[in-house]
Amino acid sequence: MKNWIIKKKVSIMFTFVGAISGYAYWHFVGCESGTCSITSVWYRTTIYGAIMGWLVGDLINDKFKK
Repeated sequence: MKNWIIKKKVSIMFTFVGAISGYAYWHFVGCESGTCSITSVWYRTTIYGAIMGWLVGDLINDKFKK
């Protein structure tokens, strides 16, 4: 487990940054009408940001290895 965390530390950091960015997007921009599927509730936007952060971090992590 410790080796996996060390290998994926860039992805994990980007996941936290993505989650914080998703929450900030909901807080400052959001969806006032409530009809937006992702941005109407804070936890959906936070999860979406975390997933996007993980994907970008994993892509960058692969580039650093090469």
